[in-house]
Amino acid sequence: GRRYRVYYEEAGTGRPLLLLHTAGADSRQFMHMLNDADLAARWRLIAFDLPRHGRSMPPEGWWHEEYHLTTDFYAGFTAAFATALGLQGTIALGCSMGGEIVLELALRRPDLFAAVVGCESADRVAGRRISWTHHPEVNESEAVPAWVDGLVAPRSPELHRRETWWIYSQAGAAVFNGDIDFYSTDWNAQDRVGGIDTSACPVHLMTGDYDYSCTLELSQATVERIPGARLHPMPGLGHFPITENPPLFKQYLLPVLDEIEEASKRST
Repeated sequence: GRRYRVYYEEAGTGRPLLLLHTAGADSRQFMHMLNDADLAARWRLIAFDLPRHGRSMPPEGWWHEEYHLTTDFYAGFTAAFATALGLQGTIALGCSMGGEIVLELALRRPDLFAAVVGCESADRVAGRRISWTHHPEVNESEAVPAWVDGLVAPRSPELHRRETWWIYSQAGAAVFNGDIDFYSTDWNAQDRVGGIDTSACPVHLMTGDYDYSCTLELSQATVERIPGARLHPMPGLGHFPITENPPLFKQYLLPVLDEIEEASKRST
């Protein structure tokens, strides 16, 4: 019942690949993917900012309410965005909280999303909700990016590590905190992901071995609860594979996209 102005960027032609950013960040995380000629030759890459993130302004009256991202809003908004753009046969690729919500999309909207790729994704990630991420005595623009920097793999290039840090330093007040409400509190699909029909919407999870938030063990346990789902470990990467080391992430991503395309051809 509310109207939103949504900022998005796109590049390339082909099948739509909808890109969902992490908590407290925005679509700039996908700038290297959008500028990749190999990807753009085969895919229509679309990256958008959730409301209150990046260049998507909050809805009218936002100053009267606290921000708490919920599963229902996040899934509904993402589906509404894809519908507004008239996307068909879309692949949804999300990281961290975006990697969580793609599982919900596979469960709720296999009619709209033809496959999902969850990076650093699990059906439950507890323990990341901490009160100081929005506190009057804490500088969020310094403390939050320093905290999440520890989730980056130690050998990721410094340039990309700094880019990840910079994006996190620019979030609006309480936005990261409100996103983590979803990521580590509201989101719990352990008793529901088994209902995903991977014949209608294939599920691929890609997890870095340096991620101590969403660990490989958590992703593996999630895959075991989803018949037909696939896990793709990413050695040498942490919680932000798309931003922290784009060339290495591309090496892991391309075979997964090839697998999705091949499965789609067989089903038709």
